[in-house]
Amino acid sequence: MKTEIESIAGETPGIAYQLIVHRFSGSDDSAPRVYIQAGLHADERPGVAALHYLIPMLEQAEAEGRLLGSLTLVPHANPIGAAQHLYGEHMGRFATGTRTNFNRDFPVPDENGVRVLDRASAPVFAERRLKSRLLELADGCPIVLDLHCDDESVQYIYAPEQLWPEMSDLAACLDAEAALLWDSGSDRAFEEAVFEQMTAQAPDGDLSGHCVTTVELRGQNDVTAALGKKDAEGIYRFLQGRGVVAADGKSAPALRADFVGKPIRHIDMVRAPVGGTILFHVAPGDRVEAGQMLAEIIVNPGSKDGTVAVSAPQAGYVLTRRIRRFIRMGDNLLKIIGDAPVASRKGALED
Repeated sequence: MKTEIESIAGETPGIAYQLIVHRFSGSDDSAPRVYIQAGLHADERPGVAALHYLIPMLEQAEAEGRLLGSLTLVPHANPIGAAQHLYGEHMGRFATGTRTNFNRDFPVPDENGVRVLDRASAPVFAERRLKSRLLELADGCPIVLDLHCDDESVQYIYAPEQLWPEMSDLAACLDAEAALLWDSGSDRAFEEAVFEQMTAQAPDGDLSGHCVTTVELRGQNDVTAALGKKDAEGIYRFLQGRGVVAADGKSAPALRADFVGKPIRHIDMVRAPVGGTILFHVAPGDRVEAGQMLAEIIVNPGSKDGTVAVSAPQAGYVLTRRIRRFIRMGDNLLKIIGDAPVASRKGALED
């Protein structure tokens, strides 16, 4: 493994950020190249834990001659967001100087298939130059994993419909509970930008063997040694199945019997009808029926009518729920994968 430390200049004198890039050299030029990053939303740490355990596994494979494909790993993909704290709270999802989501508005190819990236010396905000650099690092890799997490959540992946069910091997190796399939980008997240570039460069539109995904490694607080090791082992098993690491003869895992895979238009975003303290009646992974109580929101403590009930808009599968127990009117309370598509579903699920 070779490690490079790149510098991203800040917007004012004396400010710079370090981007640490690990590179592994495979022995077979025909094997797939891989790019994996974690911490793009800098307050989401399960992916960092997974790479902590994956890197030594890859180092051992490289030393023993079992590493076939080359890999680029960026375990802290957002040093800008990692440095943002306000009154002791980490603010890693949005750039505080521009109010821009770090996983939105990546450069994508135009109608002629031409993508314009910001140079390292371009006179634009640092997060724009960071986004361009991350895309450069992923270029030419048919396998790209962007490791994230949700608030409180089961483990699930996002996948382009065009690459499904081929990408179900990743879900099986990770022991993921669900997949959300999308067919058109809306917010130019990293995954979408990479996929559009792959499509623009694919001869005759053939993307066989490609994998590009946002992996949601459960919830923000699911950062433990046991889960980090499990996720690293899952990614490693996936890399073996895709011919990046030499196989060991073990059979490939199957999807969970209760796996839920639906187009993203089936997502029902349940919002809080009032503000107050949340009492959840369901958890991620639960199956619910239409009209079932999902939560109560306390608005007038101690009063007979002091809570407002929130019911399921349709039957489905609870994917995520809010991690904080105080909520404003209109905030996202839960995500449900509905049995039926949601007619109004369009655009990004969240800001």
